[in-house]
Amino acid sequence: MNDRAFFFQNDAMLLPADFPDSEIEKGLPKELAKNFISTDIFEVPPVDNPASPMISAVSVLPGAELPSGWRSIPVRYLFTALSAAGMGRILRACHIAQWRNDSRFCGRCGAKNIDVGVNPERRCPECGRTEFPRICPAVIIVITDDDNRILLAHNKKFAPTVYSHISGFNEAGETLEETVVREIREEIKIEVKDIEYIKSQPWPFPYSLMIGYKARYLSGTVQPDGVEIEDAGWFTKDNLPGLPREGSLSRYLINCWINDTPY
Repeated sequence: MNDRAFFFQNDAMLLPADFPDSEIEKGLPKELAKNFISTDIFEVPPVDNPASPMISAVSVLPGAELPSGWRSIPVRYLFTALSAAGMGRILRACHIAQWRNDSRFCGRCGAKNIDVGVNPERRCPECGRTEFPRICPAVIIVITDDDNRILLAHNKKFAPTVYSHISGFNEAGETLEETVVREIREEIKIEVKDIEYIKSQPWPFPYSLMIGYKARYLSGTVQPDGVEIEDAGWFTKDNLPGLPREGSLSRYLINCWINDTPY
């Protein structure tokens, strides 16, 4: 078993105040878990290479007060500071940590679940219900028009000046391409064409898998729905609003458009 682990509370990483950011990928000494009253300590195999070391993590229950001298950093802020491999291990551990906290009890009968093997799997000892980590697919779409403008929108959940792409969760019985059309139609009232998959990104905040698409404007006038989207419009490269953080799939799509590089 590894003697170092990643420490999480919800979707934030926990670190001693004086711990250098350059060492984050290595994790903390697991013995530091004794500083917390209630923790879930676990290991999960990586998905990239079965021969890679197990990923160890310490999950602190939501709401638990941090010890003096500790800090909390949202995991989404770490993308530009870490290697792709290191970030991948942290994203997997963060996702599993949140799932383990939410799956402590059976969703069918309420009995306490038990772990099954080394993979992330839990089973109810009373009714036999098996549970695996939840993954919620969500599309995110870079929309452009014939004048090479990009459509960006301000969601009510964003910071005041930040604009990004239209996005939304896939519904039961719906293809991802149908989700693209529906979300755009619902949120800004336009139609698109030439829908094409680009790439995806794990986004465990808490359980998403972001699936990037591109699409071209077809018809209609942009009208924010006023429910999720407060404002939306067409932007040129020399007239952009505040943008999402580097490292996110949303910023990747915008950067490709800005730099005229393949998606």
